[in-house]
Amino acid sequence: MSRFEIKMPKLGESITEGTIVSWSVQVGDVIKEDDVLFEVNTAKVSAEIPSPVEGKIVEILFQEGDTVAVGTVVAVVDMGGDDEVSESPAGTAESTKVAAADNVASDASAAARELPEAQAAKSEDERWYSPVVLQLAREARILQEELDKIPGTGYQGRLSKKDIKRYIIRKQNGGAGVAVAKPDVTPASKVSAAAAPKPVSAASPVQGTSASVASRPSSATATSSAEGIEVKEMDRVRRMIADHMVMSKHTSPHVTTLVEVDMTKLVKWREKNKEAFLKREGVKLTYMPAITEATAKALVAYPQVNVSVEGYNILFKKHINVGIAVSQNDGNLIVPVVRDADRLNLSGLAIAIDGLAAKARVNKLTPDDIAGGTFTITNFGTFKSLFGTPIINQPQVAILGVGVIEKKPAVMETPEGDVIAIRHKMYLSLSYDHRVVDGSLGGNFLYFIKNYLENWNE
Repeated sequence: MSRFEIKMPKLGESITEGTIVSWSVQVGDVIKEDDVLFEVNTAKVSAEIPSPVEGKIVEILFQEGDTVAVGTVVAVVDMGGDDEVSESPAGTAESTKVAAADNVASDASAAARELPEAQAAKSEDERWYSPVVLQLAREARILQEELDKIPGTGYQGRLSKKDIKRYIIRKQNGGAGVAVAKPDVTPASKVSAAAAPKPVSAASPVQGTSASVASRPSSATATSSAEGIEVKEMDRVRRMIADHMVMSKHTSPHVTTLVEVDMTKLVKWREKNKEAFLKREGVKLTYMPAITEATAKALVAYPQVNVSVEGYNILFKKHINVGIAVSQNDGNLIVPVVRDADRLNLSGLAIAIDGLAAKARVNKLTPDDIAGGTFTITNFGTFKSLFGTPIINQPQVAILGVGVIEKKPAVMETPEGDVIAIRHKMYLSLSYDHRVVDGSLGGNFLYFIKNYLENWNE
């Protein structure tokens, strides 16, 4: 029989493990491609994991509630056929790709008998194909280059059996409607792995191995080590946040720049329009869409800030994807991403931010909702703080901190002379990676946002 290993996928940047919430199958069940196998919960999302193949469940290696390292085999599927073991994709960073074009273009009868050995090769930025898809591609004599360009609708953009069948039928009918576009995506996980060393400390154990998972006591366990002191282990999410923050400080030399922004025009505009906006769009009008709009335009004007670092190389990002830090009900933090923020108007930004924040607070974000961010905004003003010095969200190189808006006396220049007036003021802080962003660039970038907000145009 042909056995296929189902592995714990990687569901987002910096994710090293996941907890199996529930199984949708049992040993002996016959499954089809894309049938849901199990639900997994990570520090960032909950997701249902589909099967990349069809066959019979012959082994389930972990129980509900078990925490499993990324890449670990959790189940085995019998696909029938010859006795050989295939590997499942372990998320974006563990994706498997078959093959060179000469293997795909080989004789159809020979290809039908066995899979090319190159199927076992893995690469983060390459595409994985199921054996069923490969078989159909060989029979239709579709070359590797052509196969790579067929859009996929399966899990994480994977090419499903339905996709390849639909493509073959359209091709046989003269190519009408055949789409071959392939998105140009640089996986953030690859950048983050190369750009950042893993911190190791007594308070922050290395994550991602079965040994470390097995040796941890329950987060609910509390012990008293001395009179008047209670010791309680961090929960899984807090551990991952702690590791990520320590890693960021070890990776990037942080510099923080502050400016004070006169928000009076924007405050008056919002007061005037918030009720009509709520009736028209169905979401509340906050200041965050305007700040995000100003930030996106600043990233267009200063593309050197919309980058990441890989060794001594600077990776310029083609898309402006702005992450918005959201506090969850359990006190932890997550950063959903507004994709192509520079292409959205104010209403589009407001709807996108409101929707992502609502999903974040009930733990319903998908892996796509948190992946691919190129810049982050965190709002200290929510907690009435004047400003903060935020830590960069790796592998990005800058993060914007937003303070509370307060009424303050300010000196105003008028034709009749200087006067003191009551104005709405707010501090913005920009923390940036001094390896690639110098004071001049950081200062100009921040001043662009300040100027955009102070001269808000209705």
